Amino acid sequence: MRILVDTNVIINYLSGREDTYSEASDQIMIMCAQNQLEGYVAFHSLSTIWYWSRRYPEVSRRNWMKRICSILTIASADNASVLEAVENMQFRDFEDNLQDCCAVNAGADYIVTVNTKDFEHSNVKAVTPEELVKIVNGI
Repeated sequence: MRILVDTNVIINYLSGREDTYSEASDQIMIMCAQNQLEGYVAFHSLSTIWYWSRRYPEVSRRNWMKRICSILTIASADNASVLEAVENMQFRDFEDNLQDCCAVNAGADYIVTVNTKDFEHSNVKAVTPEELVKIVNGI
């Protein structure tokens, strides 16, 4: 199964922050690392994660980036997709629209996110980390 992992799931994994989906976020990333899932990360998520991690030492930040890029494949969007995203008024958040573009270009079956409501108009179905764990486990 091919998935695009949203920025918030990766930040849960890296930070261990208290979040309803922290444990399931960890499980998703572990399944990707173990090749049980084919995981992708949108190219623009990396700069957001880098910005989020600015309060941590640079060595940690760079190690996190290496870990993310070794677990997940970078997904991109072409010029035409980005222009479509600019024109798409159904998405309230342009960044989420780009996530969807990257998921389409990667051929993802799901976008895994803690904010599924932000993806009501996406081309790729959005599920929470807990929902994906249940799907993978056949529950």
